[in-house]
Amino acid sequence: MTKITFILREFLTWQALLDIALIAVGLFFLYRTLVRLGTWKILVGILAAFLVFTLANVLDLEGIEWIFQNLSHVAVIALIVIFQPELRKLLEKVVSLQKKKSVSGDDSLEQMVALSLWQLAKQKRGAIVVYPGKEPMQEKLSGGHRLAAEPSLPLIMSIFDPNSPGHDGAMIIEDNRLTNFGVRLPMSQTSRLPEEYGTRHHAAMGLAEQTDALVLVVSEERGLVSSFRNGTMTPLESIEEIAAAIKNHNVQENFLDIDRLGLRDRRTFVPLLVSLLLATIFWTTLITVNRQVVAKSLTLPLEYSSPGEGLLLVGDKDEQVRVQLTGPKSELDSFVMSQPTVKVDLSNMVEGKQTILLTGENLRLPARLSFLDSKPAQIVVTLAAMVKRSVPILPQLVGTLPTHLKIKQVKVIPGEIQVMMPPPKRGDKPLTLSTTPVYLNAVEEESRVFCKIIAPPTVQPVIRPWLDVEVLIEVAEAGK
Repeated sequence: MTKITFILREFLTWQALLDIALIAVGLFFLYRTLVRLGTWKILVGILAAFLVFTLANVLDLEGIEWIFQNLSHVAVIALIVIFQPELRKLLEKVVSLQKKKSVSGDDSLEQMVALSLWQLAKQKRGAIVVYPGKEPMQEKLSGGHRLAAEPSLPLIMSIFDPNSPGHDGAMIIEDNRLTNFGVRLPMSQTSRLPEEYGTRHHAAMGLAEQTDALVLVVSEERGLVSSFRNGTMTPLESIEEIAAAIKNHNVQENFLDIDRLGLRDRRTFVPLLVSLLLATIFWTTLITVNRQVVAKSLTLPLEYSSPGEGLLLVGDKDEQVRVQLTGPKSELDSFVMSQPTVKVDLSNMVEGKQTILLTGENLRLPARLSFLDSKPAQIVVTLAAMVKRSVPILPQLVGTLPTHLKIKQVKVIPGEIQVMMPPPKRGDKPLTLSTTPVYLNAVEEESRVFCKIIAPPTVQPVIRPWLDVEVLIEVAEAGK
C-alpha cells in the first residue's frame, strides 16, 4: 500500500473528518482571540516550532526529537502561563455560547442614541457609550456611578457635558436601560491604534479586545464617531451608520451566526480556510509519522525478581540488554518514555545454573509493538540454596578517642544474628557482619549508639527487615 493510499484510507472516515473539523475550529477561534488581544505573533512562533518538530519526525532527526520530547511538558506549563489571558478569554467565549443577549426591539431608541452621539460629535464633546455583548465584562470595568434610567437625548447630553463629574468615563446601556456612567475601561495593551489617538480611543480598544462589547466613541478633538468591536475600529459617518452599528450588535444572538463571524468577509474567510488547511496538514502529518511502522533498538536494564524461598541469586549476572522492537512510531515513542525494563522472573526457578531465553514477554509490550531480537538472546543465572547460620556482628569504629580517654570495653547488643546465606565453600573465611560507622572522636563518656547492620547482598536476615543493633562503648581515664 502506498503512502497516499494509506492516508486516503485513514482520511475517508467520519472520525477523521470530525477530528480535522474540530482542530480547524479551535485554530480559527484561537487565531481570532489572539488577533483581538494583539498576541498573534507568539502563535506564529509556536507554529514555527511545531513545523520544526514535524520535519524532525519526518526526517528522523533524533536530536531535535529528544529536545522536544524532554521539553514538551515544561513548554506546556510555560504556554499556559504565557497565554493565561487568552485561555481565559476562550473559556469565557465558550461560556457565552449558552448565554442569551437581550435584543432591542425599539428602533427609536437606537436612533435616539445615534442622534445624541452625532450631536456630541458636532459640538466636539467627547463621549464613550458601551453596549455589552454576551461575554462577561464586569471584571474589566472599574469606578463609575449606578444609574437605572431610560436613555434620553437630554440625559445623554447632560452626562457628557464637560461640567458633569462623569463625562470622562463611559456610559453603559444594557437591556435598553442606562445602567452606569463615569465608568473606567481597561487600556489597550496593543499597538493597533496610532499614538495620536487619545485615552478614550485606547480605552475603547482595550474593552473591544477583551470582550465582545460594542464601544462607541466620540472624538473631542476631531468631532468624529467611531465604533470599536472585536479589536477593530470603524469610522461611522452618519446617524444611520451609528444606528445600524447598534442594531447589528443587538440582533446578533448566535455565537456561530455567519454574519457575526463574517464568513462572507475575505478577512475572516481566509483565516478560516487557512485554519482548515493547517488542521488537515497537522492531521495528515500526525497520521503519516505516528502510524508508520519503524524498527528501533533500545538498551534496557535487566530487573530480576526475588527467587523462591530458600534460594538466592549468586555470581555474576547481566545488568542490561539491547533489544530491537518494531511497531507504529507513536507507540514506540510512548513506550520509550515510560522507561521500560526487561523483567526476569526467578520465582519459579530451582537451584543451580539456569538459562533464560529473552522474549517480548519479558518487556510486557503493548499490543501493537513486536519483539524482534535481543543481544544477548539469552542470559545465564545461578541460584544457590541458602542455609541458616548465626553470624557475629563486629562494631565498625572510626577515629580515635580524646587523648585523656581510653576504651575499656566495646560491646554489640545483640552480638550475633541468624541469617540465611549460601553454603560456605571450603577455604572461605568465617562470615562476619559489621555495624555502620561509630565515630570515637565524639565520645566523651560511656555511650550507647544505635547502628544499622552492613551485610553482603547474598546474606539475608531470617527475620526481616534487618534489625538495628546497639553498640555500647565503655571508657576510662587514660592514666588509670
